Amino acid sequence: MAADTSTVWVPVCCGRMMRCNLFKQADGSVLAALVCTMCSKNITLEQEPLAEPSHYGEGTNLLRLLGSAKPPKTDRRKAVREPGLDEPTM
Repeated sequence: MAADTSTVWVPVCCGRMMRCNLFKQADGSVLAALVCTMCSKNITLEQEPLAEPSHYGEGTNLLRLLGSAKPPKTDRRKAVREPGLDEPTM
């Protein structure tokens, strides 16, 4: 059997994996929040039906995102340094 080479995106802030909290709304919809346990930055994710990806704009990509309610409390070490991936967004 061949090794699985699938990859996922891991939300990282302050060198650690971000925590993922899910919230069920009264209307039945679900929201998620990625939260940094070090600096408290957060990103809110809204769930919606998958439309044609181009509906969201040119160059849209679907991402597989890893979320954990209790991520490890250890610093993440990058296995391979790829230039340009840590540069701030302009």
